[in-house]
Parts: sequence; C-alpha cells; structure tokens
Amino acid sequence: MRRLRPAALAVGLALGLAACGTPSADLFVVQRTGTIPGAQLNLRVTDGGQVSCDGGDLRDISSAQLIEARAILEGLQGKKDEQGPADRNLRLPPRPGSTLSYRVRSEDGTVAFSDNSLGQPQAFYRLAKLTRDLAREVCGRSR
Repeated sequence: MRRLRPAALAVGLALGLAACGTPSADLFVVQRTGTIPGAQLNLRVTDGGQVSCDGGDLRDISSAQLIEARAILEGLQGKKDEQGPADRNLRLPPRPGSTLSYRVRSEDGTVAFSDNSLGQPQAFYRLAKLTRDLAREVCGRSR
C-alpha cells in the first residue's frame, strides 16, 4: 500500500500541473480588412474571456463581451437540426461601396462577408459590432 501512495501522489500532481496554464479554446478568429484607415485587424477571441489583437498578448475582455462572443458563435454554428453559416462555409460577396470585409474562422468552418453584403444573418452584424468594440476598447484602435 505504501508503494501506491507515492505513485498516486505523482499522478495527481502531474494531472494538477497539466491543468494549470492550459490555454482556453478559441471561440473564433476574425480577420478584418478594408479600404479605410485602420481597417486591418486580426482578433483571436478565447473562451477564457481574452482577446489577442494582431497576434499580440492576450488581453481580458468584459463578461458582457464574452457572453456576446459565445452568442455569436452559437449563431455561426446553427442548431442541432440545421447547419449554421460556419457549417456551410458561407461566403457573401461585397456590393459596390463596401468598406470593411470579414473572414471568421471557428471550429465549425469559415465565413466571409462584407459590411454591405446581402443576406447577412444576424450573427454577422453582431460579429462586426463586437469586432469594432474590441478593437476600440481592448486593442486601443480608432475603429
């Protein structure tokens, strides 16, 4: 019995250390491009409530922003009985006069759209707003 105790302790310690510092899963990655100054932006939003701006260090986001990011992800995934935009790898072309374009990658697939694309699901509008909010409030960008 005494031989098992150090082994069990070692296994427990290893499992505990493995859990520490494990990075949170990504919810999605947004690449924003456009024709206006400050349009270029890469955001990685994690399920741990953080965002990386243009490949930089992870920064905390608010609880409300994390809740919104999770809701957007649900909108991209769809429901059990129907595929969402990410499952279908939906791409909506820009119309003339477009200023911002988005490419969003999640575990379920990739979507692409522009600010004036026709047929955008509600999740795309919400994603564009969250991207702008994070860019300004967390990344220190003007847009």
